[in-house]
Amino acid sequence: MSTNVGDGGEEQPTTPSEISLSLDEETGLWVARDEDTGVASQGETREAALSNLDEAVAGVQGEGRAPTDEELRELGVDPEDNESGELPDFLQ
Repeated sequence: MSTNVGDGGEEQPTTPSEISLSLDEETGLWVARDEDTGVASQGETREAALSNLDEAVAGVQGEGRAPTDEELRELGVDPEDNESGELPDFLQ
């Protein structure tokens, strides 16, 4: 279930959306898709796929967090070379 954080920092449930969940027989990964937003994610378990989907939907809705310098480096982006301070297109 998705949650939002209220003004006091407490988690509050959001309006449920229609989720499809399926097992990709070729990869063995579970695929979760939010039918309202069209966002999809995957994971090795159903729970992981749903958790990843929550994070992806939050990011699409502008509720996500900016990646850390370490996360950028893991993706091959050197934060020191990013003079504009803007994220690459694939991270926006």
